[in-house]
Amino acid sequence: MPVCPEKSPESSAGSRPPRITYVITDLEVGGVPLHLYRLATGMLAAGADVQVIALADKGPIGQKLEEAGVTVEACNARQPWDVGALARLYLHLRRRRPDILHALLFHANIAARLVGPIAGVPVSRILCEIQTVERERGWHLTLDNLTCRLCRCEIANSPSVCEHLARRAHIPRSRLRCVWGAVDVTRFASAAPLDRRALGAGDDEALIVWTGRLDPVKGFEEMIGAVAKVSQRRAVRFVLAGEGAYRPQVEKLIRAHDLGERVHLLGNRSDVPEILAAGDVFLFGSRTEGLPNAVLEAMAAGLPIVATDVPGNRDLIAPERTGLLVPSGSAEALAEGLERVLDGPAWAETLGRQAQKWVFQHLDTVSLVPRWRQVYSIMLGTFSSASVDIEPHRAHHGG
Repeated sequence: MPVCPEKSPESSAGSRPPRITYVITDLEVGGVPLHLYRLATGMLAAGADVQVIALADKGPIGQKLEEAGVTVEACNARQPWDVGALARLYLHLRRRRPDILHALLFHANIAARLVGPIAGVPVSRILCEIQTVERERGWHLTLDNLTCRLCRCEIANSPSVCEHLARRAHIPRSRLRCVWGAVDVTRFASAAPLDRRALGAGDDEALIVWTGRLDPVKGFEEMIGAVAKVSQRRAVRFVLAGEGAYRPQVEKLIRAHDLGERVHLLGNRSDVPEILAAGDVFLFGSRTEGLPNAVLEAMAAGLPIVATDVPGNRDLIAPERTGLLVPSGSAEALAEGLERVLDGPAWAETLGRQAQKWVFQHLDTVSLVPRWRQVYSIMLGTFSSASVDIEPHRAHHGG
């Protein structure tokens, strides 16, 4: 099956390295910007001429990209539909004239579709990537459907996202393709555990870990409720590494459950692999996901996982084999899952080991750049085969 539905155009790049421009809504710390960091730096190392444009400011990930040698431009948007920012995007693209325009996240996708062709980028060279199962803003899906033919095709990072776009956004399946995300398994698997005392955990306490963005969809009400229930029966410590606008509400939840001594907000951390290595179990209560980077990292770290049975999570976790999936929206279900893992350390270790094995075999970063190079080569007409399989098997299909 072709990666994209249209016939591949002749390459305009010739023998020079292809010019790839990535457009993203923002470069704050989060799963999609970190995915872009891995992809952009990987393509740069592979010899491509890489540029990143943020509709907002450069942010912390933009700074990391620049330190890695990637050119980063900012359109400095002050609101979701900033006409001035779109004009600046037009100027950047007009000067750059990329061979491939690869957009990520909803606002960047729409901007690329509207501005790219005007700036001289053919529709056949515009690629849009979606990494979430959007439920909160239905108008996003409507606008995605109305503009989907202004790009070559739409790439999802998991089968669940593909299915959601087909069913809810009514995007033709012929215009959809799945290119999975990836994680640096070696980095997480080889991390030395952080001293648990630095996380406030004693030797007699079970250390529960969560990482990610503090956002309402992450299910903090259920996770903190679950920790409150488990803490009535055993000594536990729950640490959350990450930051976000929902922090005040999370702090209120901690106070409401009188867990000030049991739950710690660590903020943004650069030592997530070491934190995961120190943990006993990874708790993930999201109400919706695309392909959760945090779960990928926990799998790579070999940490047993208790997660909600929602799209994205179920693409990665084979129940009872590479983790536990429990009903979404239930603190009781999360608490029961935690108890099962903590009561069976040998079984929990097996879960973590099998998860690490699966993600190493299928979603290690060593395969990320080759998969995307195939996509770009087909778009440029330089790939020798008209058919390429870039999808690993789904976890619950045998891993």
